[in-house]
Amino acid sequence: MQRRSLLAAIGALLAGGLRTDTTAKTASSSMPESRFIAWPVFAKTTPGIPTLNGHTDTVPDIVGRIGANDLVVFTEGNHFPVLFGGEVMQLFRDWAKADRRFANIRLEDIAVVTLPQPIIVAALRQGALKLGNAIIEVSARSGFYPDIVMAGESPLRDLRRDGIVPAQARLFARNRGLGLLVRRGNPLGIASIADLQNPQVRIVMASATEPGARGQYIHALEALMGEGETKATLARETVTFEGRLGIQHRDILEALAKNQANVGIIFAHLARYYARTFPDLVEMIEVPGAERFSSTIALTAAAAPLHPHAAIAFEEFFLGIARGLYPHYGFAAMLPEEYDRKLDLNA
Repeated sequence: MQRRSLLAAIGALLAGGLRTDTTAKTASSSMPESRFIAWPVFAKTTPGIPTLNGHTDTVPDIVGRIGANDLVVFTEGNHFPVLFGGEVMQLFRDWAKADRRFANIRLEDIAVVTLPQPIIVAALRQGALKLGNAIIEVSARSGFYPDIVMAGESPLRDLRRDGIVPAQARLFARNRGLGLLVRRGNPLGIASIADLQNPQVRIVMASATEPGARGQYIHALEALMGEGETKATLARETVTFEGRLGIQHRDILEALAKNQANVGIIFAHLARYYARTFPDLVEMIEVPGAERFSSTIALTAAAAPLHPHAAIAFEEFFLGIARGLYPHYGFAAMLPEEYDRKLDLNA
């Protein structure tokens, strides 16, 4: 009964935790037309395999084969543009093949899960992930189980208490805090964080199902514009809309595309990525001072990886490139004394 209830909780988080608000106001006729987001597809399609690429059939945050793999990475999703930007996975394969220590390791099928940290933790604890009507087993038995875990310090501590990861992780990236995302043309003329006080502005940001990111944004807003102004701004927050997942790196752009909000509050590197990927839809607005309210990502192998040699190889390769790579994707440049710093997850 306990397992059944836990699976139901995951299902609620992914599918029903955020109900459609049937009383939500419809977009003004003066707003740009609502549109569908065609998310980039990163995984290669093998000829002959049936492929469902319709909006409701696509699972954009699981990239690769589920089950029989050569390496599996479970990671918080907010740095997915770096992982799938063409400078990590294939270069890792080439690097390993050229190194005699790893040349014989098979690395054809690499799966990467880029879901929010609370969902990653819940799926690993409960041993399952529910996607619509499908329940995917997350376990060593199924083969869909991480060799590498990437997350913030707090989620990694949670996984350490369950024995899923070892006692130490290594820092590799720091974001630059929040940025703003607006519809192309910026119809309300938003130029700074102060313009969020305009009573016409409806914001959207990480929901309560992503407490780490949400708390970080609220803390930054309070410091940059004041507690009273932040409270008034949050009173105009778009909390839910049709199709909301509880995944900020999908929801924020969807809300803007569907005219459910005027401004998206999201990590600056993601705002930049969306402005470049969907230039006909959104624009980014930099927020001076936001970098003071940043957060980090760390990496560790799982405590019992199914592919230990592949995990060792990936960790060595990745930590050899991440410090130089991540600033190209809008992350902060880390100082030598911070990069690769060891985190004691037992502390």
